Amino acid sequence: MITRVYDFSLKQKAELQKSWRGKKLLAYFKAYGGEYDFCQFFLAKYEDNENAEGYMFMLNSTLVICSNDILPTEEITDFIKMHLPFRVECPQNMLAYLSKMSNYQQLRRTLFALKSDNISATFDESDVEFNPKLSDVYDILKEGFPNLTDYPLWLTDTSHRCRHGVSHVLTYKNSTTVTIVFDQENHVMIGQVATRIANRGSGYARDFLKWLAAWLGELGKDAVLYALDIRRSFYQQIGFEEVETEYVLERVDIKKEGTEKGALQ
Repeated sequence: MITRVYDFSLKQKAELQKSWRGKKLLAYFKAYGGEYDFCQFFLAKYEDNENAEGYMFMLNSTLVICSNDILPTEEITDFIKMHLPFRVECPQNMLAYLSKMSNYQQLRRTLFALKSDNISATFDESDVEFNPKLSDVYDILKEGFPNLTDYPLWLTDTSHRCRHGVSHVLTYKNSTTVTIVFDQENHVMIGQVATRIANRGSGYARDFLKWLAAWLGELGKDAVLYALDIRRSFYQQIGFEEVETEYVLERVDIKKEGTEKGALQ
């Protein structure tokens, strides 16, 4: 049974803190609560097993499923077919069943822990903008993410999360940007790393990320990021530590980026 929920108990929040997907759910719940239609939260469980339950949230075109238990996959499949999210992030024990949907493919990504052995001698922290104009950030991002075409949607979501202390955006030399997607009890998720086309090959992203890893480490935070295969070697060369590899599901009936970005299965 899948039911929409509008709050979580302390016990449920403690359970969600055990995984990166759960931390992501809690971060967006902190930002939006349970009342918005574009960011909905759900409880999934078997009717005859009160001890096995999981949690889901749907944000625009992404569905995130969090659980350490085996969930009612048939119901979840029906839920996905009804809502048709572009991407589904789920526990790996659900992939074999959910990947039977013909309009979805498995796409591999790697979780990296940010580690910094040394910061470039030419790096100057004064070139870091800790509170950049979001319009400038978007100008950088749209060169790195061609499918990021809905500026009002991106701006509304990003500015809202930043105002509520969930996310933080930084830029370097007004050429490279990174987003702290969330910080849950000093566990940090990094996303949306991009550099202007004109400055690619300059080493800005490498130097910026090494500094970011050191900066967060000094603050006592453990930081990670997900990388699809097309960017995996870049983070390996930086010296970030591979934690694990997993698969997500993406729709094949909607043209987004090229499939070369990750290994398909």
